[in-house]
Amino acid sequence: MIELPILGQDSAESTEGPILGIDLGTTHSLVAVLQHGAPRVLAEGEGNALIPSVVSYPQDGPPVVGKAALARAGFDPQRTIYSCKRLVGRGMDDLRDELATLPYQLVEADDREMALIDLGDRRITPQEVCGRVLSACRELAASELKLPMEQLTRAVITVPAYFDDAQRQATRRAAKLAGLDVLRMVGEPTAAALAYGLDKSGSSRVAVFDLGGGTFDLSILELQDGVFRVLSTSGDTHLGGDDFDRAIMVNCAAEIQQQSGVDVLSDPGARAALRLISERTKKALSSAEEADFVYHDPDRGVAYRRTIDWRTFQGWVAPLVQRTLDSCSMALQDADLTPEDIHEVVLVGGSTRVPLVKAAVSQFFGRTCHDSLDPDTVVALGAAIQAGVLGGQVQNALLLDVTPLSLGIATAEGTVSKLILRNATIPAMAKEGFTTFVDGQTAVKFTILQGERELAKDCRELGEFVLRGIPPMPAGLPQVGVRFHLDADGVLHVRAKEERSGASAAITVKPKHGLTDEEVETMLADAWENAESDLVTRQVADLHGQLSNVRRAVEKHLEVARKNLGPQELERLEEAYEDASDASDITEPGPLKGILDELETAAHPLAEALMNHVASDAVRNRNVTELIDE
Repeated sequence: MIELPILGQDSAESTEGPILGIDLGTTHSLVAVLQHGAPRVLAEGEGNALIPSVVSYPQDGPPVVGKAALARAGFDPQRTIYSCKRLVGRGMDDLRDELATLPYQLVEADDREMALIDLGDRRITPQEVCGRVLSACRELAASELKLPMEQLTRAVITVPAYFDDAQRQATRRAAKLAGLDVLRMVGEPTAAALAYGLDKSGSSRVAVFDLGGGTFDLSILELQDGVFRVLSTSGDTHLGGDDFDRAIMVNCAAEIQQQSGVDVLSDPGARAALRLISERTKKALSSAEEADFVYHDPDRGVAYRRTIDWRTFQGWVAPLVQRTLDSCSMALQDADLTPEDIHEVVLVGGSTRVPLVKAAVSQFFGRTCHDSLDPDTVVALGAAIQAGVLGGQVQNALLLDVTPLSLGIATAEGTVSKLILRNATIPAMAKEGFTTFVDGQTAVKFTILQGERELAKDCRELGEFVLRGIPPMPAGLPQVGVRFHLDADGVLHVRAKEERSGASAAITVKPKHGLTDEEVETMLADAWENAESDLVTRQVADLHGQLSNVRRAVEKHLEVARKNLGPQELERLEEAYEDASDASDITEPGPLKGILDELETAAHPLAEALMNHVASDAVRNRNVTELIDE
């Protein structure tokens, strides 16, 4: 076993602030800290800890993140980006299956094999989107902990165990854009085991089944005397709740086209709306036997309604669930174990709420699964505990992770010489000797690959570098030693040295699917220069969005108000509505907030009129948009 170095660091939190534990999720993200010896997920004022991993880019304002961005998905689908975690570290070839159902456009970068998001007037990288989400996590932490942002610069970020080098590097760069120094990347399954405190249960083997919004991992961990050692991992970084939503969406879209002749998936706005309806339907079917899928588009002559029962839904998603079980089998095989050898099974990720998933996993392993902790927050809690380990607050805990895919060098024959094998414990180091292929060769190009295939063309290229200065010698005579060092974050460092001459070259692998250092520095500089004005502009944009939502809700029911409200109530509502309609040119947060508050207060009687079958005390002090949304 390769041991980790001492993890304890100087924890001068009085000046640096706590180390944040962040779960950067496909659907939602969370931030947690370790306080008074216990992990705590941070929540905003209303008690909601989940930050939607959504960023919207208005043409006339700064980007908005989270719930405000999610609210824009319906009317600005091509500039509202969700599921960015599935895009980081990926090229267009990796994302072909996504294109048909995404409302926004992806294009390939001209100079690198990476996918870009095309907003029309400009192109952005998935790392930039993830960076915005991480910034929102950092801002929430600063607000709730009442600390300046300058003291919250260190973080532990969780990643799917099956994230490859390109995806991990892209996540690290996204964190840098958010002003965060990533002290450690932790596999999401390992973080979940930490949160459950399974390290305190003596010696045991644990299977962590992690099915989130966009990724799936199955990790087998061996826990003994506070040491977490990952025996094996398997999974799919393109399998999750988004695919369950897509199954509903595609089947209903096909039926709509059959009934009406309209291809609803050809329209970005319709794709965004159908995705949200599909997600709501999935969630409803997690606790009910049937749910209604309703989609209307009067402009295109579509009026569709279908009641979907749980058996139909299970039929649609059964192939996806079977893919997770196939990964379970592979992980057990890699660890040379059987289901009977597993002592505990832990369910992680919001998609494990689907009854079919829970039942299938329990049947596969032959035991009841742990699901007592909220599957949405358990990974963030584990990240906070690992942050405590790095900060010296938690003792006797050690994480020994593994690399999910083999790493090697392309040979002259087009094959792969694997130096670090799949499921090797990290940090890991390996060395191998190479030589020249032709007489008099003075330079050797090394192509670094990741994957399990035997031919170089079938593996993923991570990067390349050239060792120069080799003295001219007959082919086969130079002795070139190549050393791979995979650090605790799963980041690869490669060094090559010709032993006779001492010529050497080294590289920290920077995949072609990422940003350059110059691009990152430029973005950081731009963000720093415009931080103050961006904050005010963002507040104004958020308030305009909220005001627009309330105004539209009131406008929709003005006739109801005129029939049911008293003269004074109606006059106040109409005046507040007119003020809101005339507020489009206001660029100061204070006046906008006053207009919004007055409109919401004036709309309370309308809410009561709309819900007159409900007891009046059940609707008092609630605004009209809340009731209409219900």
